[in-house]
Amino acid sequence: MFNMTPMVKNILIINVAIFFLGNFLPFDVSGLFGVYSIYSDHFFIYQYVTYMWLHAGFSHIIGNMFAVLIFGPMLERVWGSKKFLTFYLITGIGAGLLYGVADTVEKGMVRNDAYSFYENPNPEEFYKYIHKHGRRYDLVQLSDFADEYHDNESNSSYIGQAKSYVEQIYEGMLDIPMIGASGAVFGILMAFGMLFPNTQLMLLFPPIPIKAKYLVMFYGAYELYSEINRAGTDNVAHFAHLSGMLIAFILLKFWARNGRDFY
Repeated sequence: MFNMTPMVKNILIINVAIFFLGNFLPFDVSGLFGVYSIYSDHFFIYQYVTYMWLHAGFSHIIGNMFAVLIFGPMLERVWGSKKFLTFYLITGIGAGLLYGVADTVEKGMVRNDAYSFYENPNPEEFYKYIHKHGRRYDLVQLSDFADEYHDNESNSSYIGQAKSYVEQIYEGMLDIPMIGASGAVFGILMAFGMLFPNTQLMLLFPPIPIKAKYLVMFYGAYELYSEINRAGTDNVAHFAHLSGMLIAFILLKFWARNGRDFY
């Protein structure tokens, strides 16, 4: 059904093998090899390489590997296996690094806000903190506590509990690793749209034809919108997806200017 190329086949095998192997190992693979915030005690530099070979569940790995299978072979035929693998690694690692920079800035602001609250704990600052950084938590419960804290501002037990909530929110953010090949996958999508912009593709849902360049534009716009309007329950690293597309765009422009084998 699919005209698979050698490197695409190897990437699929490695990802699937790691996914199933992780279920039998006596330790948390994602916890060791997923990329953490630089402020976390679990952060190691090698995670920017290993994170892109891990997936959270069947839908995650199927979605990513299906995209590699659909769009990867044509790129590999144009570039050759070695250059395709180079592209895959650069976009994946590059997406992780750019995500890490953005994550460091974001977590740095959360940490500064937490330290500011510790120095001057009061109900108003607590309320601001939980609504700014507590999207992943039960805001109803936190807001109810904030109301009680407001009525007991000088009570040491309420102050202690407020500090504990602030710490839990910050530490909770640090303990969530990012995993997945999506940065490299979105890089592949960007490259396909740049090299074959007018190729007609058939969507699955809805089953309508669309040119590759418009599909890339749609995904880019969707990821940007999702990142800007992130919901509290959204645990997708949209910025990593955008970073993969950006790295791919820059890399292809660089190759076009510095080589003659660019399609």
